Amino acid sequence: MVSVWVLYASEHHSTQEIADRIGERLRLNGHHVQIQALRAFPEEQWPLPGDALVLGSAVHDGAWLPAAEGFVRNNADRLGDQPTWMFSVGMAAALPGPLRRLAERMVQPRVAALVEVVRPRDHRRFSGVIRREHLDRKGALLFRLLGCRYGDYRDWAAIDAWADDIARELGA
Repeated sequence: MVSVWVLYASEHHSTQEIADRIGERLRLNGHHVQIQALRAFPEEQWPLPGDALVLGSAVHDGAWLPAAEGFVRNNADRLGDQPTWMFSVGMAAALPGPLRRLAERMVQPRVAALVEVVRPRDHRRFSGVIRREHLDRKGALLFRLLGCRYGDYRDWAAIDAWADDIARELGA
């Protein structure tokens, strides 16, 4: 059994629910899991009392949330000490066809810089939930003009498969 921390930053709970799901899948595969929001994570617990780390954040304006980005930047020297996986949660699936394909291929420089710092075993991008109340007036107008649709775009099968892959790699 491997001890795994799942740390996340979430603004509207979509990323939190993905982190919870990843943690549950890792538990189902026999691992001991601690799930913690980064905004509440006490830095004095370093080094993490675990064997592996899964680190994720919602992506807003092409960047991880400040708590997650700050965590990576403040702890870059320690993050290489254990196997680490990263995930980002955005809204690519809410975009219409051609824009979705473009967004799925697009590199987000600030997220890519964090991935370069951590050098995780894998980094996955998932879509989350987007609702009208998540956007300000300008954002909602742009969202409509682009032909986007509100909804829950989480692909639970893909999330489960990724978590199961992590569990298998940890068990190897």
